[in-house]
Amino acid sequence: MSDRFDCFVVFAEMRTGSNFLEANLNAFDGITCHGEAFNPHFIGYPNSEDILGITQDERDVDPTRLLGQIRKATPSGIGGFRYFHDHDPRILNSLLTDPKIGKIILTRNPVDSYVSWKIAQATGQWKLTNVKRRKDGQAQFDATEFEQHLADLQAFQVQIMNTLQRSAQTAFYVAYEDLQDVDIMNGLAKWLGASSQLDNLNTALKRQNPQPVSEKVKNFDEMEGSLARLDRFNLTRTPNFEPRRGPVVPSYVAAAKTPLLYMPIRSGPETAVCQWLSSLDDVDDNALERNFKQNTLRAWKRQRPGHRSFTVIRHPLARAHEAFCSKILTTKKGSFAGIRKTLRRAHNLPIPEGEPDDEYTVDAHRTAFTSYLAWTKANLLGQTAVRVDGHWATQAQCIQGMSEFTLPDMIIREDEMALYLPALAMQVGHTAPPEPTANPNSAPYALAQIYDDQIEALAREAYMRDYIMFGFDNWA
Repeated sequence: MSDRFDCFVVFAEMRTGSNFLEANLNAFDGITCHGEAFNPHFIGYPNSEDILGITQDERDVDPTRLLGQIRKATPSGIGGFRYFHDHDPRILNSLLTDPKIGKIILTRNPVDSYVSWKIAQATGQWKLTNVKRRKDGQAQFDATEFEQHLADLQAFQVQIMNTLQRSAQTAFYVAYEDLQDVDIMNGLAKWLGASSQLDNLNTALKRQNPQPVSEKVKNFDEMEGSLARLDRFNLTRTPNFEPRRGPVVPSYVAAAKTPLLYMPIRSGPETAVCQWLSSLDDVDDNALERNFKQNTLRAWKRQRPGHRSFTVIRHPLARAHEAFCSKILTTKKGSFAGIRKTLRRAHNLPIPEGEPDDEYTVDAHRTAFTSYLAWTKANLLGQTAVRVDGHWATQAQCIQGMSEFTLPDMIIREDEMALYLPALAMQVGHTAPPEPTANPNSAPYALAQIYDDQIEALAREAYMRDYIMFGFDNWA
């Protein structure tokens, strides 16, 4: 299978995402990862009796025998295993110095891995496949223990690096944050010699503790003080587990004559903005330019010196309500039937099987929407098997995706469109541009009819990144 390697090893540590990496490696045809093959306490997995016919006792007598078996067991593919710093040291030198063994190095912020390890110890939950069974717990930070943990990791990493340098080898490095990128996983498979590729990643394993570190540690102030001299850990950040988004160029809309380009964020005021672009040049909606590709958009820009581009952001709660009503609650054309079915079946979202009717009351709408907000939080944290769609992805992530091709000249808030859209039009030659009209609302009940402090709090939990990045206050 591979011209370079007979087998591979994943150098990792506990709570670095190695189970998730292994699950995705095993999804490729021709790649087999055998777990923690040289863990001194078990062989492969805690309840396994052998690997490829080699028992734990046989491995402990001669670890090279198991390595040899893994090398030759998959003639049409490649086998490998995970190796941590405290695994059988007798085999380590053979692993490091042999160029026919592919080295994958998985890393994670040591504070995050330590805290995750302490929570797993406290809860007894080392893997999560169903978010409903997640156990809550907090870590107790021990400065002495963490310093030893950090020293062990650093010494192991230095040993790996120096041995590879001396033997003229290189490794495939994977960060914990890279594990959600299917393109990186496909690149890793190619590096190992696999010809198959994945369209989607394995979603069986879920992140167990997606909160900020400050919420996961009982004695956070003490930990912060102990680590004050180490600024590289960025302890107060809000974790972002959303998948990276592309620029979505085909969704962009240009005015018929005026050199203005609208870069929509889904579940925003798209209808109102497109109506305004049409009225700007006194044309109907069909005259707007759509379905761009990157090369045609570049040509559009070159042909229109002085052009301007913009996007419009909406309050996160109002946008969540729009996404819920237009994509999940309804069964009409344009809704997400498959996701709707999954949310009803697997996540108990209390919405009607069909289109909402007279029996769907305002109280039922409030209950369903609060349930949707709770699901959205889990979805954005990578704890569900459903994709993060652009209709409910954070607006910050959508704009970050735009930046891969081009950034908008202006980011306008929906409640300020009447002021800034005409001003933008005047920059490109209009002397008296029209004002935009309100975006149509097709929801069975208005957000104002169900809004309360609980709904605001749920929206903040799900979309804290947007609230912070764009300075949004309460909706009402």
